[in-house]
Amino acid sequence: MPPTSRPLRKLGFLTIGLFDAADPRRGHESTLEIIELGERLGFDSAWVRHRHLQYGISSPVAVLAAASQRTSRIELGTAVIPLGWENPLRLAEDLATVDLLSGGRLNPGVSVGPPMHYEQVKGALYPDTAEAEDFGYERVRRLLDFVRGKPATDFSGVEGFEVFSDQVQPHSPGLGRRLWYGGGSIGSARWAGEHGMNFLTSSVVKAEDPEGPADFADIQLSHIRAFRAAHPDGAQARVSQGLVVIPTDSASREQRAKYEEYAAKRTPRTTAPQGPARLMFAPDLVGTSAEIAERLQAHAAFREAEEVAFALPFTFEHEDYVQILTDMATKLGPALGWRPGVA
Repeated sequence: MPPTSRPLRKLGFLTIGLFDAADPRRGHESTLEIIELGERLGFDSAWVRHRHLQYGISSPVAVLAAASQRTSRIELGTAVIPLGWENPLRLAEDLATVDLLSGGRLNPGVSVGPPMHYEQVKGALYPDTAEAEDFGYERVRRLLDFVRGKPATDFSGVEGFEVFSDQVQPHSPGLGRRLWYGGGSIGSARWAGEHGMNFLTSSVVKAEDPEGPADFADIQLSHIRAFRAAHPDGAQARVSQGLVVIPTDSASREQRAKYEEYAAKRTPRTTAPQGPARLMFAPDLVGTSAEIAERLQAHAAFREAEEVAFALPFTFEHEDYVQILTDMATKLGPALGWRPGVA
């Protein structure tokens, strides 16, 4: 078994926060309870996905604001906010506010590109500017500038009884170092590194070279190395890997069968690049913590990272997540050399 070249320093998890349309509050409460459980188990970070016009978390910043008041230590992240739905200046205000309320624990992850199903939604989202909107890296750069304190206007001072700032307020000084870019291409990895961001790499990457090898781990490894080569911090630049990992140590027979069926249905898409974008999907890892640890330690990209945010499957029940997270924290994490955080 190849040794890990970097010890696992931070263990996190990612949830989509699904809910029933007939009772959306219960789904959101379940997500908050899972984050509270994560803190009690010693996880270093909890991350939420972002979904619009679906039955998942549409407002992760609001959810994490609530989570910040129920926890005291665990880092809170978004993986990821698609900036095509956001105004960077307004988002910068929200992020800084929640970061301050959390005591500096927010880790916002973002990505670029047009909103999903843009042709169907653009009339509601950008009725007057749909064709003029820029969904490229410039949107991220604007957010970075605002969060890091660059002026947003050329006006500041006193007007009547009101005082105006030329910077986004409130300003949270450490937040600019905790911004993450979620990328699946070599270009995104380099851009994130060049702009001093942290890098989120997930269970999806692009096999951009039609003539090259289509091995998920090797492609992901090339992204991590390209990111660090471009980053001012070099080999110390933060990378978090997010695979779907389902330990079964304390699972019931019924749970194990469900988990294995879930992974089996998703396995065919992992055998070759998918669609015009040539997306490569990592296989879901299901098994005992010892089995999963062995597979991870043989994974070229995992050996290069020292942080993870293991993704929870989308469609499981609350009690399934409790079992999976408990096994991650008490069995899988220690098998990877991780030590739990303490309040």
